[in-house]
Amino acid sequence: MSIIDAYADRLLETYSAYPRGRFVSLLLLRQVESEAIFRTEGSGEPLNKEFVFGGERPGQAELIQRVVISKRKQTAVERRMGRELLREQELLFPVGKDGRPCSLNTNNPCARCVDCMVYGYAAGGGGAQRSRVITDDAFSLHPAPTVVGTRQFNALFDNSTMRNPETGDPSTSIGTDEYVRPETLFFDIETLKDVTPDELRYVLGNVLRARRYGAISSRIGKVRNHLIGLAFSSCELFSNLEWVQNSYERLRGAAREPDFPLHISTVAAESRAAADQLRARVVGRVEWLSDDELRALAEEIGALYADPAALAALLARLSASYPRARA
Repeated sequence: MSIIDAYADRLLETYSAYPRGRFVSLLLLRQVESEAIFRTEGSGEPLNKEFVFGGERPGQAELIQRVVISKRKQTAVERRMGRELLREQELLFPVGKDGRPCSLNTNNPCARCVDCMVYGYAAGGGGAQRSRVITDDAFSLHPAPTVVGTRQFNALFDNSTMRNPETGDPSTSIGTDEYVRPETLFFDIETLKDVTPDELRYVLGNVLRARRYGAISSRIGKVRNHLIGLAFSSCELFSNLEWVQNSYERLRGAAREPDFPLHISTVAAESRAAADQLRARVVGRVEWLSDDELRALAEEIGALYADPAALAALLARLSASYPRARA
């Protein structure tokens, strides 16, 4: 039996417009596999960073600066991954009299496709769906000085120099960018609220398939998302900051900070132990998947997305499950 089907009673059978208090938390380690730039907007802007305590206990609670991947910069990538599939299956519906397709950041949601119903939308002319994928800023395990480097960039003319061959004017395309080093790890929990089994499959596929984040993602920004835990609960769990601080304490030992880089298996083991400890702070029901179930789930999602017919059937079934799609 499918792992998701085995836990179907922890999910909603069908979409509901009213909150039901059923949560699924995806515990992710986002591993940078090339240089990456996580900033707000524009070339030359600094990386997003925040001063926070390194650990939680008083003896290990010195202030450090951590790199941050903002919440929207994470889900925007994953959302576009899902929309590619919906577009391929012609499941992004036309909007208005001119029949423009549903699209992001244009105030033109169709208000009935899978993306709109899972990740939310707000139409200027009325109507809204709150996102059922709840996110927060992801924090780097190591301090910013350890994982951040700088790189100078320039743009050469056709004559391979920095001067315009026609006018002799120097190029203005030169500067310095901060970047995040490969092997940097970010801690993130994505929380899904009141989703159905098919919606869980859809979001998991988007997360596990997304591979490029941040600025200049056509050339850098390669990231692998490791799903190292999944919990069904009656409320949200602990925060990303609590989780990274507790894990940092476990990994640092007698040193002032953990070695860099650390193997993903080492961090995954300690971060799972940290999650087990932090579970005591949660006021509500929490049920974790076992390691074997987690591996089986990843294989299940991989097999689903490798089968075009099964994937098309999932998307069609999910698209037809919403009230507006049936209208």
